Amino acid sequence: MWLVPYVILMIVICLLLGHITKPYLNQLVGSGVPQIEAVFLGENKMPWWSILWRKFVGGLLAICPGLMLGREGPCIEMGAMVGQGLAESIFESDKDQIKELQECGVAAGLAAAFSAPIAGAMFLVEEISFSFKPKKVVSILAASFSADFMTILFFGNKPCLYLPVRGYFPINAYWTLPIIGIVLGLLAYGYQYTLLSLKPIFSKLKKIPAYYHSIIPLISIIPVGLWNSHLLGGSNVLITDLSNHKLDTQLLLGPWSWVIIPIILFVIRFVFSMLSYGSSVPGGIFMPILVLGAILGMICANVMIKLGIIPSMCFVHILVISMAAYFGAIEKAPFTAIMLLTEMVGTVQQVLPLIIVTFISYYVLDLLGGKPIYEALRLQMGYK
Repeated sequence: MWLVPYVILMIVICLLLGHITKPYLNQLVGSGVPQIEAVFLGENKMPWWSILWRKFVGGLLAICPGLMLGREGPCIEMGAMVGQGLAESIFESDKDQIKELQECGVAAGLAAAFSAPIAGAMFLVEEISFSFKPKKVVSILAASFSADFMTILFFGNKPCLYLPVRGYFPINAYWTLPIIGIVLGLLAYGYQYTLLSLKPIFSKLKKIPAYYHSIIPLISIIPVGLWNSHLLGGSNVLITDLSNHKLDTQLLLGPWSWVIIPIILFVIRFVFSMLSYGSSVPGGIFMPILVLGAILGMICANVMIKLGIIPSMCFVHILVISMAAYFGAIEKAPFTAIMLLTEMVGTVQQVLPLIIVTFISYYVLDLLGGKPIYEALRLQMGYK
């Protein structure tokens, strides 16, 4: 009975989203990181206030109905716009100072999104600025820590993605880590290839303007939400469910549930993450990548436990390791991935195996010719 008004609501959201993003569509689509990279390279300019409020409202309209997008991308672009606004409107800064405050905003945006201040600074250095100057890093860390402090005041100091990692990964199982790294590197290349194919595919939809492409995922995602609402959104809730084995008990599909369920979850999340990101709406890929990495980790952990390679207590270790490795390979930002997962999870027991798998998956992607995903997306946008 409620399905018809819900479909109407999705249509209204699509129209509102299209109306908000239409004037600056190329500046607002996706995470905003490629656009910020173009700004730092002198290839792009943004009116800070128009982008700031449109990204905020547009991001909420895209993510809250359940599109499988992350909050971190919009936070990064909004952070850069806040820095630009302060530089231009209050401090009347020169060109170099504007850039420095934009960089501080980028780091602060990621730090606020994930309560990960060091990862915020590392992301800027590894993905955007590619420079490490002590004077600049100090200001960037100050911005990251202040942003994280604000999130602590509102949401408490519990890590953003707290997972109970207990004990250390068994040394006699270290031989499996390179295998996991190779598999994740291959799958990361598949993710990159698919993501970079979205723009040519969606450009063929001539009858629907690009700013209304969101109607496709908004309508098609309804059955997924009716089946299990925890699959919608970013979603750190799904990662928590995976770590607690809640979905294993909710979705019983016979004796092979331990492998069938994660494969079904991966396919659903992968397809709808691509549909969501390709539909010209504001939203990031950080959290969707982490969710996919966690599902892949669930598959690896279940296989290893069934074969008696690791004890069941190491299930969460593999989840965390796989998230970092899959993310680090796709983003080609291994240091950011390692620091981000360490800060988000709130423990350090898994750091050494996490480093091993992340760097192996990174080099596998590199051997296959993969590029930093944001750089590839920026080049695809055709900035001059």
